[in-house]
Amino acid sequence: MSLTTYPVSLPLLRPFVTAVRRAETIDVMMVEVRDAAGRVGLGEAVTGVVTGETAQSVRAAIDGPLATRVVGREPDDLCAAGQLRAVAPGAAAARSGVDCAVHDLVAQARGVTMAALLGATTHRVRTDMSLSADEPAAMASLAEGYVNQGFDTLKLKVDQHHDALAVISAVRAAVGPQVALRVDANQAWTPAQAIAFIRACEDGGYALEFVEQPVAAADITGLAAVRAATSTPIMADESAKTAADVARVIEAGAADLISVKLAKCGGLAEAKAIIGRVHAAGLGVIIGCMMESPVGVAAAAALAAATAPGQTHDLDAPLWLAPSVQAEFAGQARFSGPNIDLDGRACIQA
Repeated sequence: MSLTTYPVSLPLLRPFVTAVRRAETIDVMMVEVRDAAGRVGLGEAVTGVVTGETAQSVRAAIDGPLATRVVGREPDDLCAAGQLRAVAPGAAAARSGVDCAVHDLVAQARGVTMAALLGATTHRVRTDMSLSADEPAAMASLAEGYVNQGFDTLKLKVDQHHDALAVISAVRAAVGPQVALRVDANQAWTPAQAIAFIRACEDGGYALEFVEQPVAAADITGLAAVRAATSTPIMADESAKTAADVARVIEAGAADLISVKLAKCGGLAEAKAIIGRVHAAGLGVIIGCMMESPVGVAAAAALAAATAPGQTHDLDAPLWLAPSVQAEFAGQARFSGPNIDLDGRACIQA
């Protein structure tokens, strides 16, 4: 088995704005593994501020320790034993790219989809739609448009520069009570600010499905305090990157749900282990993504189909791409409104 990488940059339809960044492109390092029969498995490694990995660091990890482990090996052996989980521990996104590419190759060799390879019995999952942090009226208008496209779950990004409570009020008024609203603060608040916001939402009857990562990633104690002081479910994201992080969140009673993302935990094998631990602790799981291409999100959607098929996940990144850009991709997943159909194979058309 051989291994190659190449960078891809895809323009977004509009800027993606959160409390920690503004993005106008999806920037990833695409990973290809090729077997002796000429089959090509694809994965991708996300680069940028969220993962902390650069194109240079990803290439160094893939060309170094990951290539040493992968090149010349049988993909089935690597896939079955999860042998990449301990390789390049500081390069989760790079490891995820290689791990997903190996899984894709194994699925092709067996003549099944990646979802089926992971044990899924369904080939459709649903995603929410994220709204960038903005003024209340702008977010309400976008929200109404997405509901008209069939989305019944919206994730509202909030930050320090806009009135979050006014945003929730405007969006709820625009979409009505039947649409599920999620709030993602991306570490924007102190515990006291988070508690005040969530209690105001509860008092206002806004019925949030959950609030994601309201406080700084390292502040597990603060996250637990927010959960203890409110009744709205709390989801850990940046606080729960690795299996060790997840264990700390569970032990502290700091969250009701965990956001599992391949790029932050290191790939499918590690994600499955984390999900097993989360479910054993009685917590919920939402499969999420970074700003990734359909290749990376298709792998995450396959994981969602296999491990939490009844949930509405957070896998909308490809829908931020222009239709002309989406048309360059074919295969493993088809994105249409909130539905992701997993009935093909991920590839980029040459």
